Amino acid sequence: MTGHKDVVRALVGSHGRTFAEEAGITLRDTPQPLYRLLVLALLLSARIRGSVAVATARELYAAGLRDPRRMAGADWQQRVDALGRGGYRRYDERTATQLGDGAELLTERWGGDLRRMRKEADGDTGRLRDLLQQVPGLGPAGADIFLREVQRVWPEVAPYLDRKALDGAARLGLPKDSDRIRLAGDTEPAVLAAALVRAALDKDVVEESRRRAA
Repeated sequence: MTGHKDVVRALVGSHGRTFAEEAGITLRDTPQPLYRLLVLALLLSARIRGSVAVATARELYAAGLRDPRRMAGADWQQRVDALGRGGYRRYDERTATQLGDGAELLTERWGGDLRRMRKEADGDTGRLRDLLQQVPGLGPAGADIFLREVQRVWPEVAPYLDRKALDGAARLGLPKDSDRIRLAGDTEPAVLAAALVRAALDKDVVEESRRRAA
């Protein structure tokens, strides 16, 4: 277990930054940052570089599209333009439509407040995952991204290590059991999950963490 702790400590020390932090989102249990996280999760779930998704999330915020009301109220071309400025060109037209449709759904069903979705799930993470996937463009991968990050402010979700995070653990030679991984690291679940995902996505992260732990 000592070896596992060293690997996790090295990994988190260099790569323990949530994707929300990278996108400039100060995550709190309030409507706007939760919505911005949802948009980020949708962008990250496409087959596009994470850095592009993060830059695009920042552009949408800079364009004022930071809550469901503003997102739904913007015209389609405004959303396309903001996506393009972030480099999200491959999926810009489809994603612009999904963002508009999703904002309308969130407004109509949950009053634009994801805390109401949380309340509807009533502490059941599986139910919450299903509800998230009702948002246009947010499939299983996007729901997992949201849950990995939101566990920082919604403690009933924690610890949440999805398949991508567990893939990173496997590449690092860590246990396959999520509870054992968490105990080995003894760190905040959202931070650990983000670091493990980076290991899953980048072999250099794996090699660096192993070298630092040696």
